[in-house]
Amino acid sequence: MTRTVPAPAADSPDLWSTVEELWAWLDSHRAHDGREGLALRMLKLSEEVGEVAQAVIGATGQNPRKGVTHTWEDVQAELCDVVFAALVALRTLTPDAREVFTHHLTRVRNRSLATGNAPRPLDS
Repeated sequence: MTRTVPAPAADSPDLWSTVEELWAWLDSHRAHDGREGLALRMLKLSEEVGEVAQAVIGATGQNPRKGVTHTWEDVQAELCDVVFAALVALRTLTPDAREVFTHHLTRVRNRSLATGNAPRPLDS
């Protein structure tokens, strides 16, 4: 089974420009500076991961007291929030976030998809 990924809409925001805009906006509204502000920015990632867990539990109805409270679309949205939080945290650590991420992505790709490690196609 081959999956087709739709092309982004012509008016879709650029990922890295948006990360820069979000970082600048958050930085201009921060309540804490220095190490404390940095630590709090990193902790935001844990908060977002917790929201993914909450959405998965809600989508599966695992809490008998609450039942089904979320959809799998909610889980997707929360996962996107994790990605945003991680990229903004990376940008907080370095103005070269795009280059750092791309370099690391290349390393992970090469390590994971090296000959003999590549996954089988979905339609085989």
